[in-house]
Amino acid sequence: MSRTKRVLQGMMVAGAGAVALTTLAPTASAAPATTKTAAATATTTAAAYNGACGSGYKVVNSTPIGDIGTAYLTYSSATGKNCAVAIRNVAGDPVYMDLLIRRSSTEIFDDQDGGNFRSYVGPVYVKAAGSCVDWWGSMGGVYFGEYGTNCG
Repeated sequence: MSRTKRVLQGMMVAGAGAVALTTLAPTASAAPATTKTAAATATTTAAAYNGACGSGYKVVNSTPIGDIGTAYLTYSSATGKNCAVAIRNVAGDPVYMDLLIRRSSTEIFDDQDGGNFRSYVGPVYVKAAGSCVDWWGSMGGVYFGEYGTNCG
């Protein structure tokens, strides 16, 4: 047998073994990848809006608060007011939180809430027809803010 034939036969045998290993490899690694993905998803789930602003308020904007919570801006067409609330992803021991809201065209905030809370801060309200809205605050030392949003 020539050297070329032996090399080609060796490559086919090696190739067949590689196919067998490739076929087995995904099956062996599928379970750990799924477990890791499920665990990562569980830790980054954002807090859902809790309805704290009252009936008729619909979420119009939101912003993450690091990996510990989410702040929501809502609006009620019945009252013509915006409302903000900031919610922890997981309630726990009280941490300092504050939340402020204002019409963007003013220097003074219209409403505020703050203190040590277990799950959320707010609600805070502003009537801002024809104006943009600024809403900002902190939760457990993590700051967030949205400025000049939801104009109208």
